[in-house]
Amino acid sequence: MPVTPSRRRAARPACVVLAGLMLGACSNLPPVPPPAREQLYDFALEARFALRVSRADSPPQTAGGRLSWEHRGDNDRILIANPLGYGVAEIETTPALSRLRTADGKIRESTDADALMEEATGERLPVSRLPAWLLGRSSSATLERDGQQRPSSLYEAGWQIDYAYDDADGNALPARVTLRRADEIELRLRIEEWRDLR
Repeated sequence: MPVTPSRRRAARPACVVLAGLMLGACSNLPPVPPPAREQLYDFALEARFALRVSRADSPPQTAGGRLSWEHRGDNDRILIANPLGYGVAEIETTPALSRLRTADGKIRESTDADALMEEATGERLPVSRLPAWLLGRSSSATLERDGQQRPSSLYEAGWQIDYAYDDADGNALPARVTLRRADEIELRLRIEEWRDLR
């Protein structure tokens, strides 16, 4: 049977109602809970960062932007972007070799991931330790906990790492992580999203 214009007009309200019901059903789905900190090993995160470097012989220097990080086992992929989201550098690390790719297409390789981060940012940042530090883990560190038994401060290898949370849940992942080395370097991360990659 041919579809006449009048039938098309009659079908439109039904489509609108059906779409509304489907959207309503989606909005009633419970939010996906964040992964529990103690069970999180392979993860991805999206964050904003601010880096401040102070030297005795020069005025403080600052830089900021966005950070996308994927951590799987002993492998990491870090994308550094400027505040507008344009990629500046990508670092991939494995136990054997690390690779830095810059926005101009140049590629550098090294067995030292921290050295590659120094090329990308101008500072030797502890890339190899960061996945554990982000979660408040380290076998040799001094770790302090808050009233919910979550990591609040960690001290290791000359660095102090402070954690802050957006809610009172004892399993919450940190929303803000600040790393400091003496009065020389301060790296602030505002983590906007955690994802479990299991």
